[in-house]
Amino acid sequence: MALDDRLPVVVGTGQSIERLRTVSALDLATTAARTALDDAPGLRPRVSRVSIVNMVSPVGRSPATVLARRLGLSPRVAEVSTLGGNSPQMLVARAATAIATGQADVVLVAGAEALGSPGAPGPSENIDAEPAEPDPVVGDARPGAGGHEMAAGLLAPVTIFALIESALAARAGRSFAEHRVALGERMAPFTRVAASHPFAWFPRVRQPGELSTASTDNRVVSEPFTKRLCAMMRVNQGAALVLTSLGVARAAGIGAQAVFCWSSGEATDVWFPTARPHLERSPAMAAATHGALGAAGIDIDDVDCLDLYSCFPCAVELATDAIGIRLDDHRALTVTGGLPYFGGPGSNYTLHAIATVVNRLRADGGIGLITSFGWYATKHAVGVYGAAPPASGYRVADTSASQRAIDHDAVEVAAGVDAGASKAVVIGATVAYGPDATAFSAPVIARLDDGRHVAAVAHDGDLSAIRDRNLVGLRVTVCGTPPRYRLEG
Repeated sequence: MALDDRLPVVVGTGQSIERLRTVSALDLATTAARTALDDAPGLRPRVSRVSIVNMVSPVGRSPATVLARRLGLSPRVAEVSTLGGNSPQMLVARAATAIATGQADVVLVAGAEALGSPGAPGPSENIDAEPAEPDPVVGDARPGAGGHEMAAGLLAPVTIFALIESALAARAGRSFAEHRVALGERMAPFTRVAASHPFAWFPRVRQPGELSTASTDNRVVSEPFTKRLCAMMRVNQGAALVLTSLGVARAAGIGAQAVFCWSSGEATDVWFPTARPHLERSPAMAAATHGALGAAGIDIDDVDCLDLYSCFPCAVELATDAIGIRLDDHRALTVTGGLPYFGGPGSNYTLHAIATVVNRLRADGGIGLITSFGWYATKHAVGVYGAAPPASGYRVADTSASQRAIDHDAVEVAAGVDAGASKAVVIGATVAYGPDATAFSAPVIARLDDGRHVAAVAHDGDLSAIRDRNLVGLRVTVCGTPPRYRLEG
């Protein structure tokens, strides 16, 4: 059967890392992009779109345009994504759709962070002449936290994901201390993968106890997480992909190295965490993943390698629950080592995962699955890739019915509790600690007896009675605006 020349394929990959020299994020992106373009010889003059993953590092307002100029490219489109770990897969899906429909010829997707370089050069030092117009921004730009979360100090990812983790710990019947041990067991295999990856920030095998035991260099950050169970953003890493159509790849003589984009799926959970009916589940992750698998005409048992987004351990359990696989699945749950051990370069981690999956499929054949999300397990993007062409062409999953059901299930959130005091049951809880191991906050999300949710913080002076305790399932009294709580009894 003749193959459609418009099938989108990945034909070039590149990754970069810098441990010793001070570099900028654009330096790292440039290195990775050059490697990817060299991996796809003959396509450099045909790049019609440059898409950059949002960078936290200082890069100015036009990083895609500046990167194109550095590489000697003249794309018709230069764009940058919104913030979020879903952005790499979203940009790849966007490129695949444009290629499949004839709207783009060759697309370069790149990103990097240089947060491991104190004093890295800023825009004025590494950009000769920044364009007057900023690059257009693509993606969902809504803020990840709303007023209810911010009033309770729920903004740092480690704090909100700790609330999610507390719900999973309670479901398993574990205290924070017991759950921390389980998390060490869960994440130790990730370190073994990172140890063999040439671009990992921490290429070192660690035992479970090294990850879960609190110590002076592995303090508890927010119960139940120690530092070594959290994504590491202070890294210098870059990645890039070159995508084109099968017809262009064949004409350039590189069709044999093409890896096919089979399908993609996207969905969002109830946007603000406090309004989610269940912290311990992600229906949007399920919708995006099963949608992508269904669009590809396969199920999870057909997948040979996968990478589950892993900024915190709960992200992995949310994914295995959503997909319907075990935490000890016979396939490794990561191809890189995950964000705590491979490195979590801002929004760009998943571009490294896709590049690694592509390289593995080139070498070994088979099918790969990527999951990713932005904000607090909020906006999800999933991709399926194959060494062989898909039976029905590239497909984008229709998750609209699932999205309507998710949005419909949002819970009303109380900004304050005005009638003196109200009773509630805790559904997510954590205790946050400073560098000196002093507890400074104990936020919760609780369900009021009238069914509304509320984000609240502990009354001053109650922290000593709360620390080390998982409050999920306990009743509290909530009052005031912004809300504060006290344990009943």
